[in-house]
Amino acid sequence: MSGMTPERLREFTATLQKYKSGKASLERRVVSAENWWKLRNCFEEKKTGLNDDGGYRSASGWLHNVIVSKHADAMDAYPEPLVLPREPGDREEARLLSAILPCILEQNRFEKTYDAAMWQKLKTGTACYRVIWDPEKCGGLGDIAIERVDLLNLFWEPGLDDIQKSRYLFCTHLEDEATLCEKYPQVRGRLRSSPFMATRFVYDDAVSLEGKVTVIEVYYKQRGVLHYCKYVGDTALYATEDEGERATEGVGPYGEKGLYDHGKYPFVFDPLFPVEGSPCGYGFVDLCANVQTAIDLMRTAFVKNTLVGATPRYFQRIDGSVNEEEFTDLSRPLVHVSGNLGEDSLRQIGFAGLPGVYVDVLESTIRELRETSGNTETATGTMNVGVTAASAIIALQEASGKGSRDATRASYQAFSEIVELCIELIRQFYSLPRQFRIAGDSFVTVDNAALLPRMLPGLGVLSQPVFDIKVSTQKRNAYSRLSQNELAMELYRMGLFEPGHEQQALGVLDMMEFDGKEQMMSRIAAGMGLREKLRELGTYKALALALARRYRPEMAAGLTGTLSVTAVNSGDSSPLPEERDKDADSGMDRIEQARAATNLAAQP
Repeated sequence: MSGMTPERLREFTATLQKYKSGKASLERRVVSAENWWKLRNCFEEKKTGLNDDGGYRSASGWLHNVIVSKHADAMDAYPEPLVLPREPGDREEARLLSAILPCILEQNRFEKTYDAAMWQKLKTGTACYRVIWDPEKCGGLGDIAIERVDLLNLFWEPGLDDIQKSRYLFCTHLEDEATLCEKYPQVRGRLRSSPFMATRFVYDDAVSLEGKVTVIEVYYKQRGVLHYCKYVGDTALYATEDEGERATEGVGPYGEKGLYDHGKYPFVFDPLFPVEGSPCGYGFVDLCANVQTAIDLMRTAFVKNTLVGATPRYFQRIDGSVNEEEFTDLSRPLVHVSGNLGEDSLRQIGFAGLPGVYVDVLESTIRELRETSGNTETATGTMNVGVTAASAIIALQEASGKGSRDATRASYQAFSEIVELCIELIRQFYSLPRQFRIAGDSFVTVDNAALLPRMLPGLGVLSQPVFDIKVSTQKRNAYSRLSQNELAMELYRMGLFEPGHEQQALGVLDMMEFDGKEQMMSRIAAGMGLREKLRELGTYKALALALARRYRPEMAAGLTGTLSVTAVNSGDSSPLPEERDKDADSGMDRIEQARAATNLAAQP
């Protein structure tokens, strides 16, 4: 007997209706923000007539430009995960996770998902992700799925700022009735109009709901176990509680542990400007809509004033003798009048243009919007005259981009939660080995054997590997690349890449943070190892030459030439013993010159 009875499903739907009523204000704000984004906020239909402006209302793109610029900042800082172990024995598994997690994200087209989520975050104030296990991926083997979720289709207990504390969490979507009946034959003939319908955006296309049904997914926790039910109306399509009842028969992928072992709702919220009592925040549309409205009203007044000044108007006496149709038709060279044309028959209406102070007010309002949003000239790439060095541009952008960096760090926190959920799904479902291509043509085989709970020796308790997530920026903008190139040239001028300075170079690079640091340190370490081998070879050469001079003097001269040729062919520039003293003085001069050059290069 299924635990998901029609009565219980109707209770779920009643709770869902309460949750929807609780977020009605948020839904109105989200829909309004989307309308602002499409610049539909000032469009009104009006009848047009002679000398009418057609109901013109300005809808400028200043706020649109703010969101576009902030989105570009977010995509420049696209995240990349690095998994760090908390125990020494988990280093190898952390290295493998750091290698395969970017592959999993790439297979899910996460950059596209992140792109859409950033638009959602900047416009409506909150980005939302769902990280689930899709058993249909990889030909039925199953794999991780990461997708963006529409806030209008997600419902939680009102008044909470952490969705993990909500008793229930609902996610709804519309599905074609015929497709649903084909996938779930048990609902055929039982579908009727759903008692629940989620709020929808105002679309440009005419979207028909004929033949569509609302599918409801509910997540809930019982005794610390996460459960899941998918249903339509009063018919259950799938429920983990039913799978738990059949676990003794070996049926069902989840068993008595519920949906996921980690026990969390598989949703991650990323608010822009957080508010108390809600997991969602507000966005730039909510912040700047008032100022944008003032700009549009002033621009509308300016345009109408310009039209009035450019289109002269006249007073005409009722008994005037001027032919009105011919007078208003600019294509007629002659205008007929009847009788005498008096001075008061027509008189032009006076016009006074707007003073320049109104233009100053408009410019001041635009500056207010840009300063409030942090979308200043420097942040958008407009620099002062004379500022051309990449380092100077970077410094100005760093000073002006604090708001973008703050929002990016908040997105990194959400990204860390996404990665943690991915690791937990790997721990639970990667029971079979899987292969991933990493670092070009290298392949690794991964399973969850090293991630499963293990018995601690001497303690008799189970423990499982736990990892820390460090998020770094995967992409850099053009100015960052120029700055990195300048850094490489500066290190070269300081002599860090000269032979014999490997230890100093590794110490300096270890304290720095930039893209490609690991590869550079690996090259320097490899070069240092090669120099050590050549130095050992030089020691053996000197020993062989000394032995030859002592015991076989006739071979010493030939051996000296042979060793010199061998040193040249092998690339070893180490001098022979008799040449070292001769070059000592000149070597000291070069060292002093290098030190002096380094000191000069380090000065401002």
